[in-house]
Amino acid sequence: MSEPIRSARIAIVGGGLSGLHAAWLLERHGLRDYLLIEARSTLGGRILCAEPPWSGPAPSDDRFDLGPTWFWPDHQPALHELVTHLGLRRFEQYETGDMMVEPAPGRPPVRMRGYASSPASFRLMGGMGALVDGLRLALDPARIVTGQAVRRLSLASSHIALYSEDAAGRATTWHADQVLLAVPPRLAEHAIAFTPAMPRALAQSWRQAATWMAPHAKYIAIYDTAFWREQCLSGEGRSACGPMGEIHDASMPGGSAALFGFLGVPAATRRRMTGETLRSLCRAQFARMYGPRAATPSAEFLKDWAQDPYTATAADQLAQDTHAAAPHAGAADGPWRGRLTGIASEWSPQFPGYVAGAVEAASLAVQALLGGR
Repeated sequence: MSEPIRSARIAIVGGGLSGLHAAWLLERHGLRDYLLIEARSTLGGRILCAEPPWSGPAPSDDRFDLGPTWFWPDHQPALHELVTHLGLRRFEQYETGDMMVEPAPGRPPVRMRGYASSPASFRLMGGMGALVDGLRLALDPARIVTGQAVRRLSLASSHIALYSEDAAGRATTWHADQVLLAVPPRLAEHAIAFTPAMPRALAQSWRQAATWMAPHAKYIAIYDTAFWREQCLSGEGRSACGPMGEIHDASMPGGSAALFGFLGVPAATRRRMTGETLRSLCRAQFARMYGPRAATPSAEFLKDWAQDPYTATAADQLAQDTHAAAPHAGAADGPWRGRLTGIASEWSPQFPGYVAGAVEAASLAVQALLGGR
């Protein structure tokens, strides 16, 4: 095995969509002197797909999103262009039929007329993981390092030193001229030490920027058939009883049938419950709303992002219903000016927190780099 690359002109910290897209853009413009460092053992960040246990070893279309699920081509042209360029297949979110609503504890669920999203919501065949796979396959694998959590950035006169550690605590040092920070602002401010310190106002704005998905948890149940559609139900649901507050059809065309829901139980409460307890409560809720067949999924998955150390901090434990405004992506003055730029989705001017935001933030940073070379 060859020695890993220890220095590069550009270091990308984080291998989620924004980091991968930045690397992809650099390579497309002939700038291959970069290094992407990811803390997890796999790439994708908050894009995470669940695969049924009967799936083979290779990624398939029969995958389901535990992170972001939808995009809106009519309002997110850059993301749509990327999806098209990578040859990915999209389909419209299933919304045909009535929705089920649990109006209050102790009251039975009621059937209500459904409504169509406007603009239309779309999903990808193979889930959002197909986007990650498409970018990853276009990159030089020698430029990607996984299992290395960057803990400190130290600015020297000739370079930036990046200090990382693996799961066993073994340290590695990397050198770069510039850094693209592809982790959420709040997580970066919490988990990475900067020497010299970032300007106080900038660090505070990063600390106050909520990380999308961080307080949330998603449950997915996979079934042999979409039996709710036989009852002219869309699979959409709302509940004041829980544990899930919002439910949607997650079926994959030509693949498995599925329902998914966002848990409305606060993160602090979930932390005191076992995964099996939460899953059993979700199964019971599906049975209440969609009938007894919903109580016995062929497979199920639960992802609590609030307990993911590479996503959430203690400040992320309270859910926020809106995407926060983007903070400044870099220092306007001082030693860090022009040396470090935030490119995670939360730094996107138009779509902070959305998948499209990761594409936009990475694109803006790479454009600035290319303009200055």
